[in-house]
Amino acid sequence: MGKRDNRVAYMNPIAMARSRGPPPSSGPTIQDYLSRPRPTWEEVKEQLEKKKKGSRTLAEFEEKMNERWKKELEKNREKVLGGSESSSKKKEKKRKEKKKSSRLSSSSSSSSSSSDSSSSSPESDNEVEKKRVKRKRKKKHSSARKSSEDSATTSESDSKDTSKKKKKKSKEEMEKEKDHKNFGRKRKRHDYENRYSPYDSATESDAEDEVFW
Repeated sequence: MGKRDNRVAYMNPIAMARSRGPPPSSGPTIQDYLSRPRPTWEEVKEQLEKKKKGSRTLAEFEEKMNERWKKELEKNREKVLGGSESSSKKKEKKRKEKKKSSRLSSSSSSSSSSSDSSSSSPESDNEVEKKRVKRKRKKKHSSARKSSEDSATTSESDSKDTSKKKKKKSKEEMEKEKDHKNFGRKRKRHDYENRYSPYDSATESDAEDEVFW
């Protein structure tokens, strides 16, 4: 039994496409575009004239609209200007009326004050003097209170400063005492170690042996 032949025939795709021929056209070709029906020069002129007429009608419509807008703007301007003028006139009238009323009130008050002053001049003088005396007393009391408050605040601040300084001094003294105590303890330990160290005892025993021998 021989081996089975699994080979497949190779087909060139380019050769296959050529053998099929050109593909079917799915739209107009270049020849169709070139051979299309074209208008004559007279027809082109007619189209241009129609376009010009259309633009003329548009221009006329725009001119009419502009004229209408101009008329409306003029009306609105007249209304606004008339309103502003009327408002300015009203303001002037109000000012004149206020001036007249103020003049009348001042004249009436001056006349009434002259009549009242002629009747109660001594009484008013006494009241004015009493008010002055009261104001002076109030000023003195207020100044005294302010001075007492300032002194109290200064004394409080001084006491706070002194207390802070005392606290700082006491802390420094305590630290110094601690340092002295620690230094004394260290010194005692050092002396004790020097007295009873094993090196010193060994040297003393050697010295004794030398003396005996």
